[in-house]
Amino acid sequence: AIAAAGGLDIQILGIGTNGHIGFNEPAAGLNACTHRVRLKPETRRSNAALFGGDEAAVPAEALSMGMGTILRARSLVLLATGASKAGCVERAVRRAVTTQLPASFLQLHGDVDVMLDEAAGSHLRQP
Repeated sequence: AIAAAGGLDIQILGIGTNGHIGFNEPAAGLNACTHRVRLKPETRRSNAALFGGDEAAVPAEALSMGMGTILRARSLVLLATGASKAGCVERAVRRAVTTQLPASFLQLHGDVDVMLDEAAGSHLRQP
């Protein structure tokens, strides 16, 4: 349906502390298309603030665009804030592409803007 409508011009993504993007969690393999995912405990914990601090209120599942759909967007924007994201941001942009860090797949796209606050970019500084 997305392709039939002309595709996505821009995909704006956040990154989880475990390197997930769009709820594509670290796994042995990644789905290409939109799919239902079971959220990892750390993802549910980090989203608890959006549910009044109640981790049990965070849904156990979510709908996610698959990595194939995300990577077919004409341009991508990755947003990250806070020191808790610094390690996974560094791994996503400097290390090998791996399904264990879905954000690393953004390296395969030709038009990605990464927007970070100082804390999220702290591991990218040159010594």
